[in-house]
Amino acid sequence: MKKTMIIGATPNPSRYAYLAAHRLKSYGHEIVNIGIKMGELAGVPIEKAADAPTDIDTVTLYIGPQTQPEYYDYIMAVHPKRIIFNPGTENPELERLAQQAGIETLEACTLVLLGTGQY
Repeated sequence: MKKTMIIGATPNPSRYAYLAAHRLKSYGHEIVNIGIKMGELAGVPIEKAADAPTDIDTVTLYIGPQTQPEYYDYIMAVHPKRIIFNPGTENPELERLAQQAGIETLEACTLVLLGTGQY
């Protein structure tokens, strides 16, 4: 199982980050929710980006490229094995930074990857 950090986690059930959190949990993946709206998502508290855990396999992004720069240092400190840029989150600058740090990047949809067994 791949411990996954969801950046852009939200308690709003109409958002893809919400759906992804529930789907990840249903597939047995442990999640860490990072967001600006406090609450809980799939039974896990939504936290602000603070202390960077170091045991994250995947970061899946649900924030647009205009918001991502404030998370660059945090993501690099987490140093995941890979970052998934979900549709609408593509960011060549962050992809380049991640690749230079040895982090795999993937422009894909977490929900599709889970549903097709490619996660």
